Amino acid sequence: MNFKYLVLFLILVPGIFGNAFGHTVDSVGEYRLEIGWMNEPVVSGETNAIELFVSPLEPGSSAEEQNFKNGISGLEKSLKMQLILTDHKITLPFSKDHDIPGKYYAFVNPTVAGFYQVNILGNIGDTTVSLSMHPPKVDERSYIEFPESADLTLNQLIDGHTAVVGEVNDLKESVAELEKSNQQMNFEYIAIGLGIIAIVIAVFALGRTKNS
Repeated sequence: MNFKYLVLFLILVPGIFGNAFGHTVDSVGEYRLEIGWMNEPVVSGETNAIELFVSPLEPGSSAEEQNFKNGISGLEKSLKMQLILTDHKITLPFSKDHDIPGKYYAFVNPTVAGFYQVNILGNIGDTTVSLSMHPPKVDERSYIEFPESADLTLNQLIDGHTAVVGEVNDLKESVAELEKSNQQMNFEYIAIGLGIIAIVIAVFALGRTKNS
């Protein structure tokens, strides 16, 4: 019987903690803030979003020891997110999740792999928020692409350019052959015309000879 309970526990544990995987937790005043990427693993060049969970900080334990519950709604206009990577910075508004009070998200497309910094700025009630947090690393998209990268490589560009040049050259040769054929046809028409003129002259000369 105990063995069955152990198996059941091992099955349920991933589901219990799976949603919080890769999230970062901190606190400001009497509030607990949790952030993480909406879609994991996070790869460059893919549209994603930073999720923000805001809830009351329960006294007697740290923010990391607590779970998100009793989320605080109505903060989509008072909080914003600043996303930073080295010298690059962008400020994005939060949108509320219509199904989960206290959950917000800001869509972004991280185009470069690396460690991003998230600054949560604004107010929660009378509490001023200016908190720096660090979500999990953004990885290169190429490591999950199969069987090959979706981006055009230099060799693919060269091959494409070569194919286009070859088609253009074939078209030029076709035009040249057509022009050559037209010229030959013109020469044939001229020769036929000259032959007809020669026959007319010969007949006329023969007629004069008989009359003489």
